[in-house]
Amino acid sequence: MARPREFDPDTALERAMQTFWTNGYESTSLDDLCQATGLSRSSLYAAFGDKHALLLRALDRYEEISAERIQTALQRQLPIRERIAALLSEFIDMIATGPGRRGCFIGNCTAELARHDREALARVRRSLERMERQFCEALETARARGELAPSAEPAALARFLASGIHGLRLVGKANPDRSALDDVARTMLRCLG
Repeated sequence: MARPREFDPDTALERAMQTFWTNGYESTSLDDLCQATGLSRSSLYAAFGDKHALLLRALDRYEEISAERIQTALQRQLPIRERIAALLSEFIDMIATGPGRRGCFIGNCTAELARHDREALARVRRSLERMERQFCEALETARARGELAPSAEPAALARFLASGIHGLRLVGKANPDRSALDDVARTMLRCLG
């Protein structure tokens, strides 16, 4: 008879994600992952596969969390400019208070792995495309409501906003100065009119 799992897989995955996010893939050892999750190597392998499979699952988890955060912000009952301003403010708050200084897990993985890891690159692309779609849908709706100029291009604006958020988070790793980050956010918001 098989023994029941004595751990919460979601908690273990969250802890593994945080470890990869803090240390990077290459610098995270199996011992680090075992310590973070509280699992033995055999339990870690049985639950998640090898280190690379665990990274891919962690990227999936991060994407879901990020997509939920963005969707929540974009569904607020405010004009589109105010919704996006609030989202940017949330990111800046995370950077300025510390937790956001690690940058974006997707961005970090892009810098570390995307050139030589096709599976990680596919996850990164999927995440970026999802963010762009979320912004594009919200911007299309805003244009239809008259919140954006009829000539506004939602797809191009969405790509710009997604790129800007990743850039903001990258800059925040090196310079978490709130006033500098606020300047970046204000400039991003100008594109909305």
